[in-house]
Amino acid sequence: MTDDKWQETKGQIKDSFEVLEEYLEDLSESPGVVETIIFKGPIGKMKLARTSRPLVISEKAMGSRRIGSDKTIQKEYSETEKVHTLKAYKYEEGTDTWVEIEAGATFNNES
Repeated sequence: MTDDKWQETKGQIKDSFEVLEEYLEDLSESPGVVETIIFKGPIGKMKLARTSRPLVISEKAMGSRRIGSDKTIQKEYSETEKVHTLKAYKYEEGTDTWVEIEAGATFNNES
């Protein structure tokens, strides 16, 4: 999803639904950020999380051939190209957990 399309999607959510939370956080394991918006949607409390990280150009395994030695993976990231992923979640009231919504899923809204 492009930056423009993400901003358009967030605008439509803000216009149509009650936004409960919106925040941005850095990824801990690699460079990049996760932008999250939580809102009351047609099937209850929902969350959209868009992860943006630089494209991995190459990976090198570093280590020795000795028994028991550690290996590390050195990654080279693109300065200009980004990879974006979008995940949608539904909040399960009874279990207090977020359940990922699969693409093409259908719901019964019996509220």
